[in-house]
Amino acid sequence: MKMTFLFLIILVFSNSVSAAPKAKLRWGADIESGAPFSFISPEDNKKVTGFEAEIVELLAKELDMEVEYIQNSWDGLIAGLNRKDYDIVINGVEITPDRAEVVHFSRPYYYTAEALAVRKGNTDITKLEDLKNRKVGTLNASLAQRILEQQTFPITIVGYDEEVHSYRDLEIERLDAVLLDEAIALYYAKPNPALKLVGGPVGYMEYGVVTRLDDKEFSQKVKIALDKLIENGRLQSVLERWNLWNAMTAKAWGKSSTALTEPVAYDNYIKHTSKKITLFERLKKYASFLPLLGKGAIMTLEISLVSMVLAMVLGLITALMRLYGHPVVRWLGVAYVEVFRGTPLLIQLYLIFYGLPYVGLTLDPFVAAVFGLGLNYGACEAENYRAGILSIPKTQMDAAQALGMNWYQSLRYIILPQAIRVVIPPVTNDFIALLKDSSLVSVISMVELTTVYGQLSSSSFDYLGLGLLTASVYFLIGLPFVRLARYFELQMANTAAKKF
Repeated sequence: MKMTFLFLIILVFSNSVSAAPKAKLRWGADIESGAPFSFISPEDNKKVTGFEAEIVELLAKELDMEVEYIQNSWDGLIAGLNRKDYDIVINGVEITPDRAEVVHFSRPYYYTAEALAVRKGNTDITKLEDLKNRKVGTLNASLAQRILEQQTFPITIVGYDEEVHSYRDLEIERLDAVLLDEAIALYYAKPNPALKLVGGPVGYMEYGVVTRLDDKEFSQKVKIALDKLIENGRLQSVLERWNLWNAMTAKAWGKSSTALTEPVAYDNYIKHTSKKITLFERLKKYASFLPLLGKGAIMTLEISLVSMVLAMVLGLITALMRLYGHPVVRWLGVAYVEVFRGTPLLIQLYLIFYGLPYVGLTLDPFVAAVFGLGLNYGACEAENYRAGILSIPKTQMDAAQALGMNWYQSLRYIILPQAIRVVIPPVTNDFIALLKDSSLVSVISMVELTTVYGQLSSSSFDYLGLGLLTASVYFLIGLPFVRLARYFELQMANTAAKKF
């Protein structure tokens, strides 16, 4: 009996241990980057796919961890890693000496070069030197951009945040050429019948797994796991499936450049993206996007509402400071308004989210977004409230105090009710502007409505239809608040008319 009881205890304990959740491998990437890196699957918009997404899954299995994807803008990935928002970055990050000073790179998991694309009928551009006095597109903060900037002859460089836009502009003759990674050109330029690749490989680059400099133990685990994936050929299989296995990578790993498996993932991607769909199929696809757009809309609404409440409170306090405060208090109010109204919101978001950790204050992305938008729009609201209060004749304050009201009562019952009625239209206008400006919080790893649009459009190549659908969602979010503001404005006007 005792042995049976002991066996049951051991069995329960072993089950509880085996059921313990695995540690999370927090992976930072920007899935708006598109194919072949990491992107929303064209076949299943709930799934992140791409050759780097598969590499992360393989690494997680080797490390006995579960993948947790965290979205961030590409140019903020390194800063987010050092903020400890995630543990690893795999997103086509090129190994460069300047980056190696602030983060740790694994051995390269892919070797490649740049590729030059031009329009199909172009015979004037066949090599890099032919780009003299030409307009050339590339990705911002990329090695391709550095190569173009290093040329001794004049080039007009046009930077993009998404590669698909550069190739589209090349196709419609806004650009003369596009210089981007071969992996990108393979998916966006080569299959396009209006474009062609010219010349040979340009430059040389290596993609590495990025970890924090101070996390040496974890970096070593990643190194061991990556080495194993290279040695057992599983990483090669991933590259072959996505049609990325090349001579440079094969030489670096001491393997044959001949692919052993078919590029099924690449063929499937090209087949899916080039397929002509009917109107019904398109509408069905839009319907499948609605849950993701709805989730993004809810996040946008939450950020906007909380930020606007903060802005209105700060605005009223600041307006009262400027109108009735001590000279020092007035000066502080003026300084707040001028600083936050006179500097770009994007810079303020970067400083709050990425800058404050350097002084020991690390904010959650949602909190940072609310503070950034609230502080910026609070400065604008302060001027609205100040103008509204100043529009009320000073004699009304004097008359209220002559009737026995103190300053607070005069402000509360006489001045502010009239001022609020005056400022409702500009405050409503500011809320709609804030609702749209909330799209900027994508740079601090917030996934809101515009971010969802970018993710979906980069995988479906439907910028027009999805853009109209997303714009409609923004319109529907803002419309009730416009109507509500109009209702309160009429109510206050009717109340004032009855009094007089």
